[in-house]
Amino acid sequence: MNDPVLVINCGSSSIKYALVPASPDQPRIAGLAERLGDVDARLKGVDSGGRDFSQPLHGADHAEAMATILERLEGQHPVAVGHRIVHGGERFTRATRIDAPVKRAIEATVALAPLHNPSNLAGLAATRELFPDLPQVAVFDTAFHQTLPPRAYRYALPESLYRRHGIRRYGFHGSSHAYVSARVDALSERRHGGWLVAHLGNGCSTCAVWQGESVDTSMGLTPLEGLVMGTRSGDVDPGLHAHLARQLGWSIERIDTLLNKESGLLGLSGLSNDMRRLHQAAAEHHAGAELAIEVFCYRLAKSLAALSCALPRLDGIVFTGGIGENDSEVRARVIEQLPHFVLRLAAEANARTVGGREGRIDLDEGGRAPELWVIPTDEEGRIAEETRQLLQEEAAHDPQ
Repeated sequence: MNDPVLVINCGSSSIKYALVPASPDQPRIAGLAERLGDVDARLKGVDSGGRDFSQPLHGADHAEAMATILERLEGQHPVAVGHRIVHGGERFTRATRIDAPVKRAIEATVALAPLHNPSNLAGLAATRELFPDLPQVAVFDTAFHQTLPPRAYRYALPESLYRRHGIRRYGFHGSSHAYVSARVDALSERRHGGWLVAHLGNGCSTCAVWQGESVDTSMGLTPLEGLVMGTRSGDVDPGLHAHLARQLGWSIERIDTLLNKESGLLGLSGLSNDMRRLHQAAAEHHAGAELAIEVFCYRLAKSLAALSCALPRLDGIVFTGGIGENDSEVRARVIEQLPHFVLRLAAEANARTVGGREGRIDLDEGGRAPELWVIPTDEEGRIAEETRQLLQEEAAHDPQ
């Protein structure tokens, strides 16, 4: 099966896409349609020749943006469309062909992911209009974490909330954690062991992976739980909601906006959710920026230490995502705060392993200490791989 897979990651006002060929040596067409519905909507991306492009979309909606994306595929015909679906609940543990029952099941999880699943469904509808005869496959962010044991996914809440309403920890960034943990297994001699993966971008999560399976993760019922993120608070006292409602008269909607869009690095610094901007400001002794970076790194180290409890053996830590792949200072700060792990960071290797470079950043001590890796994530590649694998399995079981 040599035809490319079109991967779609649809947000409320954006569509990220990639035409992923079967061979990793072939060029990948990719781009982002952003600010959909606004007059300044725009499509930016890279063509098969590696050339950047940008064009206005003039208030286009998702369907109109998808039509423009189709024109940018340069006449190549995908064999299927793989959709990133954020929440699959407990039902979906792997990539699944989207039919009417699956679509209804995705709709039923909207209450668990109100900011994401409706947008994912909009992307599905727009794609089906353009590719009505192509297989549409859902790859769920939550699927990789369906191997969590009950001790990791259950909240200490009444049983009925779990049984009747699905209130439990699900975890997210599954495609990234799956890709990175598989990649480090292929690169390291410590195959099928215990790894801690830190996916650090505007959204951040950690994951404990044992023999290729997720056994615990930092995100929970929603992508708000866990680490400090760009604009998300991560963990706060659950009593905060009631406190703000009583003391300030805030509605649940106002509190939700605070925790998801006004907190994290942005809230701590009072300046920006962009770590690069915060480093610049911290160098100029901006107190808020310094605090934001310090809290971010401490909470990340704390999460990694906690998740190590889920592993029978710690073979190493892997950094990925925009911050994880490019911010050597954050990596160094985090490692410094984990002295009991006896990690041996190689300063020179750490400094040069940025900008999409992959490699180890630890001092080789003959296999005695946990390894440290930087591995650029490839969520689109992973979604395409799972989509292609599903089609191959279906073809193998087709009696014709």
